[in-house]
Amino acid sequence: MTAVQIHGLGNQALLDQYLAAGFAGRVGWGERAALLVIDMAGAWTRPEEMIGSDLGAVLGNIRRLLDVVRQRDDVPVVFTTMAYDASYSDLPVVTRLKTPHSERMIRGSERVRLVPELERRPHEALIEKPRASAFFNTNLLGILIAQGIDTVVVTGCSTSGCIRSTCESALDYGFRAIVPAEAVGDRSASAHEAGLFDINARYADVLPIEEVIAHLRR
Repeated sequence: MTAVQIHGLGNQALLDQYLAAGFAGRVGWGERAALLVIDMAGAWTRPEEMIGSDLGAVLGNIRRLLDVVRQRDDVPVVFTTMAYDASYSDLPVVTRLKTPHSERMIRGSERVRLVPELERRPHEALIEKPRASAFFNTNLLGILIAQGIDTVVVTGCSTSGCIRSTCESALDYGFRAIVPAEAVGDRSASAHEAGLFDINARYADVLPIEEVIAHLRR
């Protein structure tokens, strides 16, 4: 197969090639799951914001998952946001250059606060992450290990960025990652679809939300 042919593969042809090459296996569910809600705060969920978009449908599906897991006492919920000091003392220059919007993500501002519809409970952890992955330079790994978690259900935004990066880290640390397709979103439809494709092929199992809900209810 020539390079031109490889670069011209559609998703189904690429998936077929991945399967033949040993990609896109299934990680499945482990013994105990946690629900991760990534960056559902003002900066991402308000369309008028620099990096915002309409994530109303995603938010509604995350609330469905929250309703299910909050009826149990063995599925912890962890929320994340991104926030920095107003002095930028914890915001490296390279990060500011590559993602200038980060200069607006000031700790305590509306941009970094979770949307109220999530109705975060006092016992549900809230992590400020400095980079895309919820695992990088945070205490998420310790939280999960302490509670015997082996599976993370990853929801929120953005599919092509923080969701993908968190799923990659989950795999690197030996966690099974499940992504309910309707509970993650992106400001770009094409980036969302490409992100889901790559996540499903490389890092996690992307499943319909109804299948995830059914499993969590069991």
